[in-house]
Amino acid sequence: MESGIRVFLLSALLALSGCASIHHLFHRHSDNGTEASADASGSAPTGEESDSNPPRVIEPQVERRKIKVPQIHSHNWEFGVQYGALSIENFGTNPVYGLMGAYHISEDFFLQATFGRSTAGLTSFETLSNINLLTPSQRNYTYYDLALGYNFLPGEVFIGRKLAMTSSFYLSAGIGDTDFAGDNKFTVSFGGGYRVLPTDWLAVHIGVEDHVFQSDLLGVDKLTNNLEATLGASVFF
Repeated sequence: MESGIRVFLLSALLALSGCASIHHLFHRHSDNGTEASADASGSAPTGEESDSNPPRVIEPQVERRKIKVPQIHSHNWEFGVQYGALSIENFGTNPVYGLMGAYHISEDFFLQATFGRSTAGLTSFETLSNINLLTPSQRNYTYYDLALGYNFLPGEVFIGRKLAMTSSFYLSAGIGDTDFAGDNKFTVSFGGGYRVLPTDWLAVHIGVEDHVFQSDLLGVDKLTNNLEATLGASVFF
């Protein structure tokens, strides 16, 4: 009788353990199904995450700088004046003044027309003999040139630590006419110079040029070299 009761209690305990295992397995399967459904629909499994607000965009407070755009003139015409010294062969070195105008074809090339005037001095023969070879009006030296110029070595010139100005060297060669000693002479001119722009409309020039023409004024027909050094200023418009 006692053995039968033990068998009955053991059978009941095994039955209860099996029901608990089946119940736990069933709930685990249900939880896995719920998570899979939540992942497929893209919604959060808890209400706390679905109710959270989206992140706010941070707008930086940046102070804007005022930028001054340089008003660079796009005009290609240039007009100016010049003054310097002209060494007329056999007639000494004398002051010269003139006008110049240029058209800048590109950043590298330009056409330049120049007018200059000077007055010849006395030759050594005239000084020693007191004989004048030319009349006062014949001593007027006037020239007209048309030249092609080329800008090379563009750059900047610095004055102190804060001031920089655009600059360039240039070469020029051309032809023209010289009125001297009562005669017009075909002239070939060539030279070079240095140009500095303190502003976008003003330029300062330092130039050297040689005016070459045929002359027989002193009884010998030869080529004469007449060197000129000038300082000028011009404006762009």
